[in-house]
Amino acid sequence: MTQQPSTYRVVFVEPGKPACEKEIGTDLSDLQEAVGGLIERVPAHADRTVIVCNEEGKLLGLEGNRRLDTGAVIAGSFFIIGDDRGNYRSLTDAEVSRHLQKYAEPQPISQREVLADMGIIFLSY
Repeated sequence: MTQQPSTYRVVFVEPGKPACEKEIGTDLSDLQEAVGGLIERVPAHADRTVIVCNEEGKLLGLEGNRRLDTGAVIAGSFFIIGDDRGNYRSLTDAEVSRHLQKYAEPQPISQREVLADMGIIFLSY
């Protein structure tokens, strides 16, 4: 039987700062503490990694952090973590290196741009 690790190895990204490697706890409360609130998974990478950010970051007026390849804006701190079929896992050395490089440079994002990226879509049938 494999023992659950007590921490995950992630790449952590704060607004206005270069990305850094970090260890965070595996409990839900640890993940929420890292992003300052409720967590949201954003499948933004072709590799087996996901972004975990504050689900309410834009609503709370958190500072814009990075633009994704899709053009969407992430507000507030986030981290990149490995995805193992819906379960989290630590990043590999190659994944850490790739994401440290990708998020090395902070991006200036205005509150206006953050607000413009908010929206709700209602579908009815």
